[in-house]
Amino acid sequence: MTTTTVIEHMFVLGIDPGLSVTGYGLVEGTQPPTALNAGVIRTDKDAPTSERLEELHRGLSDVFAESTPDAVALETVFTNRNLQTAISVGRASGVALLVSAQFGVPVFEYVPTSVKAAVTGDGSAGKPQVQTMVSRLLRLAELPKPPDVADALALALCHLRAAPLEARR
Repeated sequence: MTTTTVIEHMFVLGIDPGLSVTGYGLVEGTQPPTALNAGVIRTDKDAPTSERLEELHRGLSDVFAESTPDAVALETVFTNRNLQTAISVGRASGVALLVSAQFGVPVFEYVPTSVKAAVTGDGSAGKPQVQTMVSRLLRLAELPKPPDVADALALALCHLRAAPLEARR
């Protein structure tokens, strides 16, 4: 695995959006990077979509208020075989974008293959590989669970590695 410069003292909030489960992970760009906060926001599957989106908004607003990130790394919406999943992820992404704007935090979007490549060196890595490498890179005592948390932490790590390149543009 190649080493890349990480911006020190930058706080990045990774968000893996989903209507049922949204993962989040706050990482500080120290050497090595440090996970400061991570978890999931779950919405009531039986509630109307509008209420679930409001629940997600409230949960993400609380995370932003507690963590005060410098940047947000968000997974881009991609269309897979299930159009309904893509629509619900798109809605959750919209809430994440809105909350980021309300808190004045810039958002950087990454495709899943870029995130996997940044963390594992393989853009087609599976969830177990991502969990294992996130655990190693952040020196966690155990694997981050559920996978939504690992994905959110991976997004934050991806941005910390990409930020020095972005700064040169």
